[in-house]
Amino acid sequence: MSADKNDLTISAAETADARGERSDTVSALERGISVLRCFSEEQPVLGHADVARMTGIPRPTVNRLVATLLSMGMLKPAHAADRFMLGPGVVSLARVFLGSLDVRAVARPSMQAMAEEMGASVYLAVRDGMEMVLIEACRPRSSMLSARLDVGSRAPLANSALGRAYLSALPEVQRNQLVDSMRLLRGPEWSGIEPAMNRAIGESKRLGFCLSLGEFHREINSVSVPLIGPDGEVMALNGGGAAFVFTEERLRNEVAPRLHDIALSIARDIGGHVPTPSSG
Repeated sequence: MSADKNDLTISAAETADARGERSDTVSALERGISVLRCFSEEQPVLGHADVARMTGIPRPTVNRLVATLLSMGMLKPAHAADRFMLGPGVVSLARVFLGSLDVRAVARPSMQAMAEEMGASVYLAVRDGMEMVLIEACRPRSSMLSARLDVGSRAPLANSALGRAYLSALPEVQRNQLVDSMRLLRGPEWSGIEPAMNRAIGESKRLGFCLSLGEFHREINSVSVPLIGPDGEVMALNGGGAAFVFTEERLRNEVAPRLHDIALSIARDIGGHVPTPSSG
């Protein structure tokens, strides 16, 4: 058996020993998923060398993983030679996932009404790894100033209002574990991120909402509130837009109360709840 094949079929126990990970995972599956995660709105088309660089997986192994994903329809060839992009297999899985989220159908009317009334972009998101991923996005039809995020777009946990609201609603032990992981992931830049994140989490626990003022996207301000589903899954609802329109004062006094009312309405309809602020 070749060294490359051994690389693909390395046992879960060996992987755990080498990388300090759980011993009940499958290395080849993890690597295949890591290949899919390389693609983003900013980088929708990649080559073998790109994936090898981004994942740290040896190039021969990347070649076989890509060939497998192509054969399963998870990837498809791009127009340029030796380039590929996400395929219809991923889309079909995403549709099944989104279709199972009844909360989207419940939330959409009130989110769109708020978007039209206030000229805001309104988002609903869940956590995926160290990011929040949008599962619903509503924008005012008449405004050209709204943020252009859409379903599937991602926001970082630490410096987006969505992520901070999510973190505020987690049990303390789980939140601390995520923060520790982010600290390792962000490295030296963490010291500049953590203080504002902690202030926002504290504010969310006290007031029921938290802000991100140009910290995720420059010149975009937003506010988020946490929302917990009937099975305990934590989500976050967000509203905002251009900073010169959605000032901090307006976010606190107008957008946050409306967003909180929407979260309460959604929670009632799906059998969930909104965390109760500790004061104010």
